[in-house]
Amino acid sequence: MRSVDEQLARVLDTAVRPAPVRVAIADAQGMLCAEEVVAQRALPGFDQAAVDGYAVRSVDLSGAGPDHPVTLPVVGEIPAGSRQPHRLQPGQAVRLVTGAPLPTLADAVVPVADTDGHPAHVSIFRAVPSAAFVRRIGEDVQPGDMAVRRGSVIAAAQVGLLAAVGRDRVLVHPRPRLSVLSVGDELVDVARNPGAGEVYDVNSYALAAAARDAGADAVRVGLVPRETLRLRGAVEDYLSNSEVLVISGGVGGAAGEQVLDALGALGEVDGTRVAMHPGSMQGFGRLGPHKVPTFLLPANPVSALVVFEVLVRPLIRTTLGRNDPRRRRISARLLSPLASVPGRRGYLRGRLLREEATGEYLVQPLGGSGTQLLSALAEANCLIELAEHVTEVTVGEQVTVAFLAPRG
Repeated sequence: MRSVDEQLARVLDTAVRPAPVRVAIADAQGMLCAEEVVAQRALPGFDQAAVDGYAVRSVDLSGAGPDHPVTLPVVGEIPAGSRQPHRLQPGQAVRLVTGAPLPTLADAVVPVADTDGHPAHVSIFRAVPSAAFVRRIGEDVQPGDMAVRRGSVIAAAQVGLLAAVGRDRVLVHPRPRLSVLSVGDELVDVARNPGAGEVYDVNSYALAAAARDAGADAVRVGLVPRETLRLRGAVEDYLSNSEVLVISGGVGGAAGEQVLDALGALGEVDGTRVAMHPGSMQGFGRLGPHKVPTFLLPANPVSALVVFEVLVRPLIRTTLGRNDPRRRRISARLLSPLASVPGRRGYLRGRLLREEATGEYLVQPLGGSGTQLLSALAEANCLIELAEHVTEVTVGEQVTVAFLAPRG
């Protein structure tokens, strides 16, 4: 029986990072930036109003207060996007909206809420310091500043910053293409009603979703016949346009041997037991002329998803360029007793909580080591990891938990 660490090392040894590609910033979300993006211009590019209000010289409002307002003539109005030059003379005000350029000599903006809003002679009820409610040129980014660093995950703010510095394309580590196939004579697609002895194909949907969550460009192939030539042909079709291949239901017993025989002509793949639960029986190898990493996962949906989390997801994250492909791990205090299978590393579903008063992490197990309930995994926000030598954990003991994707 192979250890989890040995199996993971074998998997990660096959990781190949595709060459970076340049994509439109609208398509870059979730990818890892592969270049240093240096700003070529200041952001903002001009002094502008941070609020709707009146552009003024701050010295003209000396002594202004609720009982002693300063009244100034309003000599114009500046909309956002205005290209017309405006010059403010001493003792004057100009009405302007958020984002509008400040007129020359103005050094502050008074919010409308601090005035009477008069369009011709505005009364101002408080003084403001210089630069109040003004976004200065280059306040956000200066020319030569690093806007987005290499290795940064491109999220919404990074997409916005790329647009703000005038970049419409960016170099990224591309998403690996991953294909998911399901084999099993008992399986039917969710569009059909299962007959006697038949069950829905859960895994191709669930595993494709897990792959997308990990950052892959996932294709759900769906059901594939186990018959040797048809299975081999389907796998060959998807090897040519996949960096990772996942086949569920292809391990264990005579059916598993049939799958391994069908794939043997395409490369090296072995079915083995890994010292983990659930999902001990699994397979891994490299198929096709490009030696595509190929996983054989259990038919049980919970087992398949746990094996995916432990072994497939780290490969995807490594391919994306992540230095640490594993989920974040912390220590938490157990709220219910828990048993584990001797000699195997346990990955058990849990609900991670946090004590409001102390900030301490707590974890409530969801189902025991012998249960494979998909509903429990759907409620889980973490996996409780128990070492191979651990068979029982009592209430109050500290355990290691790995975060899953946040819910809601």
